[in-house]
Amino acid sequence: MAQTKDKSATSRYLPIEDYGVIGDLHTVALVGKNGSIDWCCLPHFDSPSVFGSILDARKGGFFKIYPAQPSVERQMYAAGTNVLMTRFLSHEGVGEIIDFMPIQDSSSHMHQIVRRIRTVRGHLRFKVECRPAFDYGRAKHQLKIESSGAIFSSNGVYIGLTSPVELHAKNGGVETELLLGEGEDAIFLLRQQDAESGQPLIDPAFDGNAAQEQTVQYWRRWLRGVTYRGRWREMVERSALTLKMLTFAPTGAIVAAPTTSLPEEIGGVRNWDYRYTWIRDSAFTVYGFIRLGLTQEAEHFVKFIEDRAKESASDGSLQIMYGIHGEHKLPEHELTHLEGYRGSGPVRIGNAASDQLQMDIYGELMDSVYLSNKYGKPISYDLWQHLRRLIDYVENNWHRKDEGIWEVRGGRQHFVYSKLMCWLALDRGLRLSDKRSFPADRSRWLKTRDTIYEEIMTKGWNEKRQSFVQHYGSDALDASSLLMPLTFFISPTDPRMLSTIDATMRSLVSDSLVYRYTVGRAASDGLEGEEGTFNMCTFWLVEALTRSGRLDEARLIFEKMLTFSNHLGLYAEETGPTGDFLGNFPQGFTHMGLISAAFNLNRTLGE
Repeated sequence: MAQTKDKSATSRYLPIEDYGVIGDLHTVALVGKNGSIDWCCLPHFDSPSVFGSILDARKGGFFKIYPAQPSVERQMYAAGTNVLMTRFLSHEGVGEIIDFMPIQDSSSHMHQIVRRIRTVRGHLRFKVECRPAFDYGRAKHQLKIESSGAIFSSNGVYIGLTSPVELHAKNGGVETELLLGEGEDAIFLLRQQDAESGQPLIDPAFDGNAAQEQTVQYWRRWLRGVTYRGRWREMVERSALTLKMLTFAPTGAIVAAPTTSLPEEIGGVRNWDYRYTWIRDSAFTVYGFIRLGLTQEAEHFVKFIEDRAKESASDGSLQIMYGIHGEHKLPEHELTHLEGYRGSGPVRIGNAASDQLQMDIYGELMDSVYLSNKYGKPISYDLWQHLRRLIDYVENNWHRKDEGIWEVRGGRQHFVYSKLMCWLALDRGLRLSDKRSFPADRSRWLKTRDTIYEEIMTKGWNEKRQSFVQHYGSDALDASSLLMPLTFFISPTDPRMLSTIDATMRSLVSDSLVYRYTVGRAASDGLEGEEGTFNMCTFWLVEALTRSGRLDEARLIFEKMLTFSNHLGLYAEETGPTGDFLGNFPQGFTHMGLISAAFNLNRTLGE
């Protein structure tokens, strides 16, 4: 396993699991248990970072509020909200920071982080340090201190920090101290907006208490739309709130995660930018929203897809991912001036996988549209026209090799999961056309769908291993095979599926946690090193076991998996050997998997 390139780097960074997240449906901020905002891109998820010390503790920038005296740190969310409370417990007193981002209109050009400090017992002296680093720490900025705060500006980006006490300039940032007695509080307001918006960057009249109440009420009103009332309700609702934070209100896009380059292996090179909209991840997320009764979110994403379908290639194909505004070009670059989280470089922005061929995306997309049509607003004829072209593309191209769901960079293969999803695209297209009586070339689609089925059963099955495998001609197992019964491709009690589950548990499971595939035997991803267990795959195993009737095993693995969340109920992409978080955070894929697994396990166990 790769090691941290600079051993001293470890002490400069919080564990990924020590962060909470707040957001305003345009962007998010990661807040550490130590009171430091170490990641925030403004104004949007995919904008250059303003605070990025999670990727370079010395150059990345941060906004930290913390007590001067040693203390024990705790974090929690206000019930049913994304309002975060960081608590500091010491002999001198108990203090709190309440962090939140007020929800603005989707067309708003103003974004705010409110940091409310208060002492609830004794007396505490708080230190405040704000050192932004614009454009991932590449751009210089100007600082202007005023009587009520400070203004930072860089290349047309303006940020104001409103402070109740005098600020002092230091090292390109500002700092101050304030003593708060029991029951006293103070509010710091960080505001970013366009220069021509007309609103003041520094706003001494800002009512933080009212803003907090409005934000609390917004999230609680939204959460009332969740229809889930089963077991593990608190974890399901936290996952729903997290997924909602990953949606981009202006377009309906859903980001895979709000961070870039948090490593899949400490000291390794598997570091990717996830601040974009993957068709696959978003389609799965839509499924999660529908399961919770949140059909409006599903409809917003379907509208985003309809807009992308209008821009599709002449053959009807889509890209595997887009920018949150619908951008097609996402060039990948390395930021060589940043050391990376705990020395895990390179830090990447953009994603070269956007140019890959991944045939699976059409199945996931068609399934989400089918479910959205069934449980939400019926789709339009115009959208169906675009979907017909898309399904025709699948019908003509399903036989091609591709890079697959795991986005390998070592060459294309006939991935079984990709074939499964091509089958799903045609199957859901047929079902949708029948349900809505839409015109379609049913006989041709049906023939191709059945051809794909037979080929998977013939070439995707390994008789020696008694399991479906990763790709044709391989004996490597892949956790994506667990989705076969979830898509109704095969009965969950079919002998082939039961033996695939058993083979997966023997080869890919480590104390209930599931690896994506066996590194070394599977298709080459073109990279060195290893990775942790993949959280989404663990939830897939729970669902496969649930549907096969192995409820005791499913419940034990699910409830073990709940213990691998952080203190706030959040997950990253992967889990390391000691339960440490790996990969980008928080990961939408993982939280969708939790919702789906909880829904189906709860339903099978009985209300």
